[in-house]
This record gives sequence, structure tokens and C-alpha cells, in this order.
Amino acid sequence: MEDRQHAADGIAVVGMAGRFPGAPDVATFWRNLLDGMDTVHDYTDAELRALGVGERLLADPAHVRAGGRLPDVAGFDAEFFGVPAAEAVRMDPQHRLFVEQSWVALEDAGCDPASYDGLIGVFAGGAVNRYFLFHQFGGDPDEPLDPGFAADYLTAQAAYRLGLTGPAVTVQTACSSSLVAICMAGQQLLEYRCDLALAGGVSVMEPRFVHRPGGLVSPDGRCRAFDADGQGSGYSSGVAVLALKRLEDALADRDQIIAVLRGWAVNNDGGLRAGFAAPGLDGQASVMAEALAAADLTPASIGYVEAHGSGTAVGDAIEVAALAQVFAEEPLPPRSVALGSVKTNIGNLDAAAGAAGLIKTILAVRHGVIPANLHYDRPNPDIDVDSSPFYVPVKNVGWQAEVRRAGVSSFGLGGTNAHVIVEQAPAEAPRPEAGGWHVLPLSARTPEALRAARTLLAEHLATAQGIRLDDVAYTLATGRRAFGCRAAVLCRDITEAIAGLRRPDGDMPVAVDAPEELRRTAAAWVEGAGIGWPLPDGHTTSLPAYPFQRARYWQEDRS
Repeated sequence: MEDRQHAADGIAVVGMAGRFPGAPDVATFWRNLLDGMDTVHDYTDAELRALGVGERLLADPAHVRAGGRLPDVAGFDAEFFGVPAAEAVRMDPQHRLFVEQSWVALEDAGCDPASYDGLIGVFAGGAVNRYFLFHQFGGDPDEPLDPGFAADYLTAQAAYRLGLTGPAVTVQTACSSSLVAICMAGQQLLEYRCDLALAGGVSVMEPRFVHRPGGLVSPDGRCRAFDADGQGSGYSSGVAVLALKRLEDALADRDQIIAVLRGWAVNNDGGLRAGFAAPGLDGQASVMAEALAAADLTPASIGYVEAHGSGTAVGDAIEVAALAQVFAEEPLPPRSVALGSVKTNIGNLDAAAGAAGLIKTILAVRHGVIPANLHYDRPNPDIDVDSSPFYVPVKNVGWQAEVRRAGVSSFGLGGTNAHVIVEQAPAEAPRPEAGGWHVLPLSARTPEALRAARTLLAEHLATAQGIRLDDVAYTLATGRRAFGCRAAVLCRDITEAIAGLRRPDGDMPVAVDAPEELRRTAAAWVEGAGIGWPLPDGHTTSLPAYPFQRARYWQEDRS
């Protein structure tokens, strides 16, 4: 069972995108996790009033004045996505964020949906549409809502704006929505209902929560998962999207493979719990065991579990008890399985929480580092740590294993549970890097966006570790849409590529010693022709996404 599975029977993660509290992208999110950053924000009275929080709530001592926020939730590149300004004003910001990050995930996967030869599906969940209630209509119950922008249409908006013709399914299972959506996407891929799938979730939350003893919301907005002082977590804003393909297809298409989803399961606790909002031990244990069985793996193969980890005394204790029940099938040494919860860093992203935890876990599996679990000082007394194989890392832990594998849990209020098994990507066979000249084609809808794209790519090439120029050239030529404003850089190595991207006249081929035929075809591409030069035998690699030019479509200050 421990031997590496060479059969291409899993789901490959070929792209990821997201915006999280304190992180405008996935790379920053990972750096924040490694740095042990708590990015939950403490609001001032002025900030709360600007968000429309009334004086009665401000004066309530139980009001939780903290939460994870996203900068520029009002910003959206409506013109890029073909959304008229009048519609952009009415759109739920969650729809705008999800459409944008879906595009970013596709670009990270090297996929232009306009030229992709296959069906692209989209599966996601979003939070309750608070935008209409608090901003569009000031909470007026008599004001009609625009049904086209209700929560039901989250994935339909993405499918329409991006031209996706596979299944578009919106999932509403509370905090487990995005992980359930990812499970659904994987199943639809295995059943050949689509050939690539976007899956994830989005949540835009405002600081309008109050702490109640024994409730889900902590008094200071922080999550102390597995800790004796855990009293819940704060609610945060964020969006997370993954691009998924059948592993056999990703290998054949020379896609980047960030990680592999080996198995998953979804169930409900049913009536076997103390109340509708209470967690169920049997349901949680069953969903984990079913996911392991689907992956044809045993608990001993798992080195890390990204828990739901809501920080409530009862919820954490039941979750660890369910894990212990599953892992009791075979004896494991103490401190052999790490437990963590991304909620200790960024708060509870509600419908996007499961996808955020999965992205964290994928990065841990990929890089071989388990980030520290924050706000953990002494264990919840109802969690029997000493007699279990689990431990909570309070600092980053190097992860050594022949094959790194992890489990990710997400449990929704109401009892819908999801669990996913993540495995590190198969090792890529060594290949010589293609020498000689390469063409780096870039394009954008406006000259300003093109200049920004050149700057972003130059910065990426200057800082990325182990990046190959043939992969960069291949990805730009095959995985990006060709817009009207264009540039092309001819280069033989990364240093020449950076210099060409940074040149003031870099919008035209500038390498005068390059072969004449190559300069001619590159110049023709800049003028509007198709790509006419030989493509390198490269693979898709992660590159900076399109630089959006956002305008404001939401007046936050309603005073």
C-alpha cells in the first residue's frame, strides 16, 4: 500500500488562485503561513462605521470587532469581463471576486477557455448575499432583489463571463461548500462530464457578528484550534479556486501538476448528533474512512491532517475523537501525524474555508513543510493527545516522507461533511533544457496592462527558483489568450529575458543578433498575426496572471 501508485487514476491540481486576508495571491498566502502571520484585522470605530455598522452594535460589548478582510473588495475589471458598468454595480462582490480568480486559476493552469479543446466545468459555493441587504438597499425588505445576481447564480456568472460550457453547479452546504464543490468536480471529471474543472468558493464577510458563550464566534475574532481557550473563530473574507484535470490527461498534456487528489468523500451526520448545529462523531469518522478507502490508502500513509478546526471546545474534541477512531485501525507512533487549521491564520472563510485549507495543504505537500498552528498554548482538556498519534505543531515542521500525503476536512453547520486525500505530484522525469533562441509573447487589452504584464513577468523571472525558459516560452505561447496590445521578447536565457522585458522599447523584438526568420515572425505576431515560430518542447509553468485594471463598483462608506 505504501508503494508509489504509478497508475494515472487521480485528479491533478493544475492551477490555483485566491485572495485571502493579508494575501492578494497564493504565493503571498504561503509566505504568510511560513512566517506564522495572523492576518485577522482588528477594526477601529471609524472603519466599522464606514462599513455601515450601526451605533447599537458598536455599543454591544459582545460585538466581535475583528475579522479577516480583503482590500479593494469594491474593485473589478468590468470591461475585461464584458460586464456593463450598471450590471457591475449590482453584482454581488462575491460573484466579481470568483469570476476574476477563476480566470487567474485558468491562467495558472495554462488554459485559455476560448481555445481549449474540451468541456470546462465550474463548481463552487458562496456565502449569503449580504451585499444587497447592507449596501445596495440598506436592508430595506420592500426593495426587490435582482435574481440574476443571487447566490444561486455564482457559477452561472463565471460560466457566462468566461465562456465555460461544462457543468456549472453552485453548492450551498455552509462552511463545507467549497470542499464539497471540489469533491463534486473530481467526480464529474472521473465520469467524463467535463475535461477541466474549476472548483472552490468565495465569501465576503462584514464585522457584524457577536460572541455568545458556547457559540461559533470567538470574542476577539481569533481561532484557537485544539487549545483549552478555544471559543470559536472569527469570520473572514476570501476566495479560493482550483483548476483540476484527470491525472492521465494532465500528464499527457504536459501540464504543471501541483499535487494529486487521490480520494474524497461527502456525507451527512443525519440525526446522530445532539442538535442541528452540533457536530457528529460517527459522520466525521465515516467520511474520513470513506475518502481513504476511495484512495486505496491506509491511515499510516497520512502525515498531516488539515482539520476543520473551528476552535470550539466541543467541535475540536469531536473532530479529534473521530480522527482517532479512524487512525486506530493500525498502531502508529506518538507524534506521527500533525494537525493544523488554517483558521488560526486567517479566520473562518465560511463557504471558502475548505478550499483555503486545501490550498494550504497542497502547498505543504508540495514544499515539504507543515506550517505552525497559531494560538496553541495548551491542549483542549477533552482531547486525549498523549494516547493518540496526533500532535499540533507550534512551529514549522520539515516533512520527510517517501510520498507526502495529507487529509483535508471541512464540516458544514447542518452536518454535511467532506474529506479529501492529497498526494504530492509525481516526480517529473529529467529533461534537458532547450537551448538557443526563445520568443516570449505577451499581450493585454490596453497599453497600461501590457506594461504591467511585462513588469510582473520580469519580477517573476528574477525571483522564481528553478524556472526554465523553455517552459516560460511554451506557456506564454500555448496557454494565454492573444489580446490586441502585444509585445515579444527574443532571448536565450533568463537574464536576456529580464533585460528585454524591462527595456523601454521592449514592445518589439530587440535582439538584433537573433535569426532573421525568428525576428520576422515575432514582429508579425506583435502586429496581429498568429504565432509562427517553432514552439519549444516545454511544459506548462506557473506565471503571473493578467494584470487587471480595477475600478470601484461599490461605495463602502454609506454614512
